[in-house]
Amino acid sequence: MNTFSINRRKFLQGATASLALASFGAGAMGLANPSKTYRVALIGSGWYGKSDLFRLIQVADVEVVAICDVDKNILNAAAKLVSERQKSRNMPRLYSDYRKLLAEHKLDIVIIGSPDHWHALQAIDAMKAGANVYVQKPISVDVIEGEAMVAAARKYKKVVQVGTQRKSTPHLIDAKKNIVDAGLLGKISHVEMCCYYHMRANGNPPPEPVPDYFDYEMWTGPAPLRPYDGLPHIRWWRTFMEYGNGITGDMCVHMFDTVRWMLGLRWPKSISSVGGIYVQKEGKSNISDTQTAVFEYDGLNCVWQHRTWGTPANPDYPWSFTLYGDKGTLWGSTMACDFIPQAKEGTRIHKDVIYEREKYPEDLTEERIELNAAPATRLHMIDFLNAIEKGARPVADIEEGHISTASCILANLSMQLGRPLAYDPAARTVKNDPEATRLLARAYRGPWVHPDPLKV
Repeated sequence: MNTFSINRRKFLQGATASLALASFGAGAMGLANPSKTYRVALIGSGWYGKSDLFRLIQVADVEVVAICDVDKNILNAAAKLVSERQKSRNMPRLYSDYRKLLAEHKLDIVIIGSPDHWHALQAIDAMKAGANVYVQKPISVDVIEGEAMVAAARKYKKVVQVGTQRKSTPHLIDAKKNIVDAGLLGKISHVEMCCYYHMRANGNPPPEPVPDYFDYEMWTGPAPLRPYDGLPHIRWWRTFMEYGNGITGDMCVHMFDTVRWMLGLRWPKSISSVGGIYVQKEGKSNISDTQTAVFEYDGLNCVWQHRTWGTPANPDYPWSFTLYGDKGTLWGSTMACDFIPQAKEGTRIHKDVIYEREKYPEDLTEERIELNAAPATRLHMIDFLNAIEKGARPVADIEEGHISTASCILANLSMQLGRPLAYDPAARTVKNDPEATRLLARAYRGPWVHPDPLKV
């Protein structure tokens, strides 16, 4: 998710944007039962949870019946916004414990916008309660959590869409179809992915009393309980491995997932990574500020690099992927894509992000919205709903989200252990590495119990 300025590209407005989106399926992706009103709940009503929910409200007849958050201020503010946005104007019921929410409502859809360390338990519990799930990436903080989520989706026959919406990004759909699949790149034998955003929080706030409107115990849940040093919302929690998987888990997962989709890749045969805290050593943060990872396939390496300091290699593509073929190169990001042919007589191709600011003027007043991602998320929600109606798997099915997430987690484990890792998804083990296998499931803080893929 790109939180940085998006003023580099020209807006495509009104009918032009609508026609462009229609060419990617939005105009032809009508729901199988458009008269159905979906009963929806949101767990985690902060920035991106609300953003996902508002995109769903824009494309479907839904009734948001309940919202859960452990911060009463955020919860009340979200409820007010939802009542203003949804067609019925009803105020959703409010909860601080998601388990009570699930017990008291029969739901069609649950959107999970909580921090990463909560994704697995909340998604599995929502599926057990009978709901289809839209869950943000990364889907888990350890590999076995992800295996349990896939197992639950299959056991309970629920549709689970992961918020890797690059698969629903119009200019990237176009690039896959008309550049990659059309063979303009030729044989692709190398991929590079990167993120050079200065997005690593690096402060040293002192411990302080927990405010009465915030349930820090419940926010922490199965994760280790750190001394409370301020509200963890937005960026602060992401700077600790206790709650997520660092920049690799946050940003690489998007680009690696996009590359796998474009090239039809599944599990890497080997994953290796090096890095650490090389520059930004003054703060509490324990996520790497510099890291390189290699996801190895037969005849192809996908290489990730992030730095939270310095300048990007290509200022136009600071968070991106690059596909190198023997006939040309494709640069891609949330903002644009560029095809550069190898032959001098070849034709360059450039595509820009599509905006829908005239069709959805409410986007322009939404706090912290990613305008470049909103059209993609709307298409992602339409795909999710169609999968529910048809009993099919969505474009970002939980299994695909698991492969991308787990691969990034394994990269972090490789960096920690100092050796390459080869994961066997059938056995749910790291091949010939008992120590790494033990690290596939992180310890949970009681009374929370780690999900078991054999017992969900």
